[in-house]
Amino acid sequence: MKDFDFVRVFAHSNPLLVSHVANLLESAGIPVERRNMTLGGASGELPPAECEPEVWVAPHNRARAEALIRETEKGEARPDWVCPGCGEALEGVFDRCWNCGRDRP
Repeated sequence: MKDFDFVRVFAHSNPLLVSHVANLLESAGIPVERRNMTLGGASGELPPAECEPEVWVAPHNRARAEALIRETEKGEARPDWVCPGCGEALEGVFDRCWNCGRDRP
């Protein structure tokens, strides 16, 4: 895919934070592309903004990705699903409820 097939939704100088955001989006079912994850050592030779680790998504996922990032930054992340058996709030990475063992609907 070409650069114009994706849009940048997050960038930060801390690659661990960028990876966390990418993992958050992937767990919500949004495919991501990580860029510049190893360019930190080039800072100084290249403009710092060009070396910053970034998360990119397809344009049709942009609004949802940005909303999830905002919710996470505010600490208001909502669960991806609620167990129909016991009502436990669960993240998208779980296919089975950890509390009662019921499968994700």
